[in-house]
Amino acid sequence: MGTVREFVEDDPSGRFADLLDTVEGVVPDGSDSDEKKSTRAENIYVTMDDKVGWVSRKRRDVMPDERSTSADRVIALEKALTGFADNHSETVVIPSVGLTFDSINEAYEFYNLYSWETGFGVRYAKSRSNVKGTKCMQEFVCCYSGKPKEANSKSSRCQCQAMIRLLRTDDEGWYINEFRSNHNHHMLNTCAEKLRFPSHRHIDKYTRELVSQLRQNNVNVSKVYSIIATFFGRVENVPFTKRCLRTLCGKLSREQADDDVRNTMAIFSEMKAQDGEFTYNVQVDDESRIRTHMWTNGRSKTQFHHFGDVVTFDTTYKTNLYDMPFGLFVGVNNHFQSVLYAGVLMRDETEDTFKWIFDEFMKMMGGKKPITILTDQARAMEKAIEDVYPNSTHRWCKWHVLKKAKENLGAHYTKKSDFRAEFHKLVHEMLTIDEFEDGWAALLDKYSLKNNPYLTQIYETRLKWAKPYFAGKFCARQTSTGRSETANHMLKQYVPPSCSMNLFVKQYNKLQFDREQEEGFQEKRTRLSRAVLKVNTALEVHASKIYTRKMFEILGEILYESGRYDVEEIIAKQKYIVTHQKAEHREKWFKCRFEVNVTDNLGYFSCICGLFEHMGMVCCHSLQVMVFLRLKQIPPRHILKRWSIHGRDNLPGHLKHYQQDMGPPDAPTFRHSALYITALEVANMGDRNPAAFEFMMSGLVELRTRGGEVCAFNDGLGVVEQQVSNNAVAVGPKLNTISSVRSVEGNRTKSRDATSVSVHPPMSQASEASCPNGDGYNSEFSEAASRLMTNTEEELLAPERNKKRGRPTTSRDKAPYEKDSAKRSRFCSVCRGKGHKSSTCPDRGDVPKKERKVATCGKCGVPGHRRTTCSKPLMSTMAGVPPSH
Repeated sequence: MGTVREFVEDDPSGRFADLLDTVEGVVPDGSDSDEKKSTRAENIYVTMDDKVGWVSRKRRDVMPDERSTSADRVIALEKALTGFADNHSETVVIPSVGLTFDSINEAYEFYNLYSWETGFGVRYAKSRSNVKGTKCMQEFVCCYSGKPKEANSKSSRCQCQAMIRLLRTDDEGWYINEFRSNHNHHMLNTCAEKLRFPSHRHIDKYTRELVSQLRQNNVNVSKVYSIIATFFGRVENVPFTKRCLRTLCGKLSREQADDDVRNTMAIFSEMKAQDGEFTYNVQVDDESRIRTHMWTNGRSKTQFHHFGDVVTFDTTYKTNLYDMPFGLFVGVNNHFQSVLYAGVLMRDETEDTFKWIFDEFMKMMGGKKPITILTDQARAMEKAIEDVYPNSTHRWCKWHVLKKAKENLGAHYTKKSDFRAEFHKLVHEMLTIDEFEDGWAALLDKYSLKNNPYLTQIYETRLKWAKPYFAGKFCARQTSTGRSETANHMLKQYVPPSCSMNLFVKQYNKLQFDREQEEGFQEKRTRLSRAVLKVNTALEVHASKIYTRKMFEILGEILYESGRYDVEEIIAKQKYIVTHQKAEHREKWFKCRFEVNVTDNLGYFSCICGLFEHMGMVCCHSLQVMVFLRLKQIPPRHILKRWSIHGRDNLPGHLKHYQQDMGPPDAPTFRHSALYITALEVANMGDRNPAAFEFMMSGLVELRTRGGEVCAFNDGLGVVEQQVSNNAVAVGPKLNTISSVRSVEGNRTKSRDATSVSVHPPMSQASEASCPNGDGYNSEFSEAASRLMTNTEEELLAPERNKKRGRPTTSRDKAPYEKDSAKRSRFCSVCRGKGHKSSTCPDRGDVPKKERKVATCGKCGVPGHRRTTCSKPLMSTMAGVPPSH
């Protein structure tokens, strides 16, 4: 006890002395040695150093909450079922004093069954534990027990005294010590009423998992309840209500939203493990909250490598928890199917954000830029494309331009109006600029719409959306973002409203998987199915061998259309005029004569319609000239590889003899592998003797010095950049000074200042780190690796939630240029101008005002009252009208 007394002396509060007396009082004399007492007291004192106030002692000999089962013992429920015939009562389960149970849970279920039969609900109430820390008493009370917290409230508690009290038995079981059966409220009789009690709404873990899976796949609550009802046979047999199911769905949504960023990054890490080419990039703000989130996979990169000449981008989708617009890069493959290149979640739609998105998309795709990109009319997006893709053709989506035609044209734009049919024909079918200009003027003159503000506005911007002005630009037969709109519409079928970010990524992967399945079907159809010929000509047979089945069907439509034209030879094998057979029945402004020039010894056919330059498929006019010249095959210059069965057969230059045609793309790793093998041979030769070493070393040093200027430009396709460009997080206090650090295994990094070295430099800039010596890349890679190791502890935060009013919806969101616009403009009926009415129009002159029409009754025609207040006796007061009686 000497050691214990030392602790007592160092205890100014005196609490240790009290505990010591307690310990000495608990242990009998002679039962424990002084050394054991000291050890026990030391443990108590150490605990007191960490906490202030009461100190918890270690529990010893804790009695379990339930006793072990025995085959000889009959449970309470079995006794109630077997004794029901002898009791002659209305209820099967009847609690009684002295009834024993093996556990608290068994007693609760027994009392809950009794409450179901009787018509009330139960809940847990008071409990008590003994000095050993073991629960020794538990009460179950009626759900109406207790007082409401406020006097004037919706609470249903009415101080009901019904309850049972459980105490422990000597064999570690439980028995009913007290049972009160009297209630001071009405009992419920029907099943629908009883299910409102929380104790009777039971959703097991298997049903809960089923509900979670259905909700993740965007199945609404009513359908979920109906699906569950089929498992129980009937809706009446479902052991919970639809309101309870709705509460569970809300709880599941909150669980998915918890730790959203960590779960999203875990999904990306899993995708990275399965796909080595998977890449994601995150841009965050000063508070480390995600601002822009972009990702793609190896399959999408391959698709873009083959078919990335035309891209559509649309951002009018906001079905997520943070109300972040979702942008989708979509293209078209050789089966004329939509392919997904990348997805991006963005917090805002500013010019800087779009610049970051387009720049990162280019880097993810290996530096390749699209030839044509189609978007909506957002000015911020247009300016960003001009900066990032200066040599690409930017066009507006035709659908976005014309979607307000009904609102602005009114009665002219109805379903059965002639104007609408002619307007659509003009917009969708005109091929040449002259056709469009003449047709537009004739249409406005015919319907007196020259001063219509809407038609004037879209005509002034016709260079951005009208089809004839696309003639010289390859668009793969796309004049709108309809493919992005369609992909967004399909995504709504997968993603539930207001879903978390991690669930959004999961469902997006399902959409991408389904698109790949459809592509696989078309591949099988092209390889194994036979083509169905329409006219059975040599050109059609040749086309069936080179085009995919879908593109062959499109060519069949073009070939069918060519049968309506007659060919007139102007210069043999050089110039031809193709005329429509019913030219006299068509509109005057509709072009019926097309000039086709033939060059390169029948190797190239140039038509003024420009369809081949726009779509990559030979037009019906040129096709009719080929038939006229009795060509057996389509000229090679008119066979665009992206539409052929060999659209994915693109090998690097040193392997092009293995493909069936010539392909320009280069493999980004071939340069490194060739240099590496040559360097190894030089090292092997220089290591044979001292003279060889001096000679090879001097040559390498000279080569390194002379190659400095050549190596100054870095195109970003080196092996080091490709290895470090898998995952990136761009962080910085200002967006214009953000430096992007890329990770290797999906780690998240954050640059500490804006002056750090960019491991993935832009394609258009020369990297200062790529100096003549070969250490530039190594220094960059090592610095990036060190950043990854030191910054992995810094966590990303989810964006702030922006919950809109009302229920979540999957409706299409308005574009930014539509949100800032005011209410619908009202135009003057005289001059069609804005800002004034016809009564205040300056062009009105002395035109007299129209007299206001006097309202008269619809029955009797007498002014002064309405038809609803008209009475027949008033007619008798009129002259010449006899009374009714």
